[in-house]
Amino acid sequence: MNFVQMRIRQAFAAGLLGLAPALTGCLTHTHAVVKTRLPSVVMSTSLDQLALEINQRFDSIQSMNAAVEISASTGGNLQGKVTETTSLRGYILMRKPADLRVLLLVPVVGTRAIDMVTDGTNFKLLIPSRHEAMVGTNEVTHPSKNGLENLRPVVFFDSMFVQGPASNQIISMTSDTRIVDEGKKKHDLVEEPAYAVQILDQPQGQHAHTLRVIHISSMDLLPYQQDIYDAAGNISTKAFYSDYQYFNNTPFPMHIKIERPQDHYGLDVVITKLTLNQKLDDDQFELKIPEGYPVQTMK
Repeated sequence: MNFVQMRIRQAFAAGLLGLAPALTGCLTHTHAVVKTRLPSVVMSTSLDQLALEINQRFDSIQSMNAAVEISASTGGNLQGKVTETTSLRGYILMRKPADLRVLLLVPVVGTRAIDMVTDGTNFKLLIPSRHEAMVGTNEVTHPSKNGLENLRPVVFFDSMFVQGPASNQIISMTSDTRIVDEGKKKHDLVEEPAYAVQILDQPQGQHAHTLRVIHISSMDLLPYQQDIYDAAGNISTKAFYSDYQYFNNTPFPMHIKIERPQDHYGLDVVITKLTLNQKLDDDQFELKIPEGYPVQTMK
């Protein structure tokens, strides 16, 4: 070993010795953080079992008649402000395979504020107070700068009904954690293990497109969040689920928050009354546009 190499090694060793006090705690600083606890019950499962239960819950619901309260918000951090609308009462009707109607009422007087229907492919929207009607497909091809104008009934369908993997799709599962405020006492935070189920399309070469990620609680094995991705791999919809209630052994969330990050709007859906698998007739999904209403085609 020459003299230069020896001096370099001596300097390196001296540097490590200089770090020793910090590593052994002489120069450390401790600060308080919010304390969490582990949940009292954690349920283990497998990917196959989770996929089976997701599909069983989806298949068990053939129709829905829900009384709801819905409020909307627009804006966000990029805009520097958030504008919230007054909550409107109304109804959401669903009949599989893809019929959906969203009817919201004007406060106090109870007349129609917004009426929107879809057959799964096309939609109609009526705004009586403006004497306006809109028609188009569920796919937005020319996004509006006004995010709410990009709202389609399919957003409600995909957010409210969590679908499992189809037979030609790929699934995987990873472990996750989330912090839950139990609310039983002040700062009662639970650090809960969770599961994330990824649903992917069939690979094209070496690439596979993520369609949805379903986040599932380990305390009850029910979804608490769903992320839906577009063809470019960006999140188009985030849905958050809480306040589950059981209807003939079928759990359903009575509070659903929907975020559309690309359109910069959100929807808060509170279900006040729910009936599942009731017979719904064709005329309950028919929306007639009154004569004289200008009709705008949305693309």
